[in-house]
Amino acid sequence: MSSIMTNTSALTALQSLNATNKSLEATQSRISTGYRVADASDNAAYWSIATTMRSDNQALSTVSDALGLGASKVDTAYTGMNKAIDTVNAIKVKLVAANGASAADKEKIDIEIKALQGQMKSYADSATFSGANWLSVDTTTGHTAAGTFDDVKIVSSFNRNAAGTVSLGTIDIKVQDIKLYDAFATATGLNDGILDATRLGTTGARQAAASAAVAGTDAATDTYTVSTLSVKGFSDAQITKQLGVVEAALKEMTTAATNLGASKTRIDGQKTFTSSLMDSIDRGVGQLVDADMNKESTRLQALQVQQQLGIQALSIANSSTQTILSLFRG
Repeated sequence: MSSIMTNTSALTALQSLNATNKSLEATQSRISTGYRVADASDNAAYWSIATTMRSDNQALSTVSDALGLGASKVDTAYTGMNKAIDTVNAIKVKLVAANGASAADKEKIDIEIKALQGQMKSYADSATFSGANWLSVDTTTGHTAAGTFDDVKIVSSFNRNAAGTVSLGTIDIKVQDIKLYDAFATATGLNDGILDATRLGTTGARQAAASAAVAGTDAATDTYTVSTLSVKGFSDAQITKQLGVVEAALKEMTTAATNLGASKTRIDGQKTFTSSLMDSIDRGVGQLVDADMNKESTRLQALQVQQQLGIQALSIANSSTQTILSLFRG
């Protein structure tokens, strides 16, 4: 049936053209944005996952920055510790030279030891990065217990469990075990720094209370401190005990340097892992929402052809009503 009121062919052609135009708009949007899923309306599930993972990746970027800052602090403390160890070794050599030396020579050696002690303190005071110094500290205030330095926590990971709950992982640095000096006025040898701790001359062990050694008079209860010990006027027996005290401090410093080195290695490894994890998340998100440009390019060309054919079909359908006029011509 031919009708001038309802052109069924034109309606069909128009619907087909509208569908083609809609597909063409979607394809052009994917090409211009680079995303197959740019909005929640494109695919709500994929968009939600991608948005969450992008947010987590931003958090991981901050974690990477925190690890870099932490690594710098650890490296600074490690450098200062190594220089301090070298200086304590130099003091040890001077003590060996002072054993059996004349009084005049001991005075000269004492001057050298005092210079080394000053250098040692300078190294500790200078080991500062971004306002953090773990070698020369003051635990008077700002810590859970006066005289004890709270562990330093370096953010090392951002975690999200299956329930969606987030948490942070940390690498803890036990500054209390590596500090060389502590300005806490009432601290004892048990919680002082390694170099300003009071130590028993006979064993080198830390002591809660000091028993000042008198030059030239050896006593079993005598205590010494690496940062202040002196050979001027002291007997060979006392100098031998000072050697034991220095050796005990060196052992603690070596352990501290080892811990710092292990922490640095762990931080570097975690930073490498975090970087790889961020790349992995980027790839995963890309597989969910990125557009395949080769595929979209091919689809665009096909849709453009379909659009042209649809316009032609609609034109033909609209012109078909013109043939009805011929039925009424004489």
